[in-house]
Amino acid sequence: MSARDTGAGLRGVAAGKTEISTVGKEGVGLTYRGYDIVELAAESTFEEVAYLLLHGELPAPDELIAYREKLRGQRAVPAPLAEVLERIPRDAHPMDVLRTACSMLGALEPEGGFARQLDVANRLIAVLPSALLYWHHFATTGTRIETQSEEHGVAAHFLRLLHGRPPADVEQRAMDVSLILYAEHEFNASTFAARVCAATLSDMHSAVTAAIGTLRGPLHGGANEAAMELIEQFDSAPAAAAGVAQMLERREKIMGFGHAVYRTADPRSAVIKEWAGKLAERTGNGLLYVVSEAIEQLLWQRKNLFPNLDFYSACAYRCLRIPTPLFTPIFVFARTAGWTAHVIEQRADNRLIRPTAEYTGPAPRPYVPLEQRRALSGQ
Repeated sequence: MSARDTGAGLRGVAAGKTEISTVGKEGVGLTYRGYDIVELAAESTFEEVAYLLLHGELPAPDELIAYREKLRGQRAVPAPLAEVLERIPRDAHPMDVLRTACSMLGALEPEGGFARQLDVANRLIAVLPSALLYWHHFATTGTRIETQSEEHGVAAHFLRLLHGRPPADVEQRAMDVSLILYAEHEFNASTFAARVCAATLSDMHSAVTAAIGTLRGPLHGGANEAAMELIEQFDSAPAAAAGVAQMLERREKIMGFGHAVYRTADPRSAVIKEWAGKLAERTGNGLLYVVSEAIEQLLWQRKNLFPNLDFYSACAYRCLRIPTPLFTPIFVFARTAGWTAHVIEQRADNRLIRPTAEYTGPAPRPYVPLEQRRALSGQ
């Protein structure tokens, strides 16, 4: 029996219970705490969704106002962390920067007991965008930026720090929707890593650092960056169709398509595609969108492959003038809400996560002393 036959990678194995989200029921669909992702993306804000994930219910109006103010007050990067960020090489991957920032923050501001877990979760949601952009500006221009902006919402704060100006309403909303779509996705690799870490009764910072490190791997994160690199190769829709057809003939992997759980469509893709179209028209990046559509159509016709959230996110982020290396960190900013919600849920009914393995090594054999091995080898 092969490893694949026994559920290698835990694919299809129920590894625990959660009340936080459902993914791919009957091949489609995604809900956060029972609310459909399409409805949340259309009607809510990221802060409302983060509150929902962490508390289990949507906030009342006054609770939402208070929560937004709490996050706004926790954005500032402490001086010792800023010093560490300045020492990170300018050519470091931004995901390495976030991993380091989260770990260092755990040393500077230790959780000190699970009673503070919500405070730590909110602090991470608020400060990680600030930390990354502090490093980004220092590494690229030597500028030490102020990280405590007055913008309302994580999306507007990120764009304000990145570009040095308040974002337009459509830019802020597009970014906000993106964060909602990325905020949670059940027992994906990074979330499971966070839960495994949390199950040892480790601290919140360690669990989120483990999640960031897991998302760092290209088989989990980075598909939106790879999608942008693909899209940028082509100067027309026909060129894109021909080029991707050649890639298929060479059996190359096309990043941003298909999904481990969804079978017919990623419910998030249509939402971000619509926003990518709006942004492309507004910013004069119509070619990016046309090329993206040509690639989508070809892969559906040839392979019945549908785009996942990452594919059209690439177009949307480029229209927002976000550098490609910062695409996957946006995933982190959003998913921190989901990761921390899962850590809290794991702690509430904890059991150490320790699966067994199917052994495929040598049969039992006697130990041969070193002298005998030397004699047998003639040495």
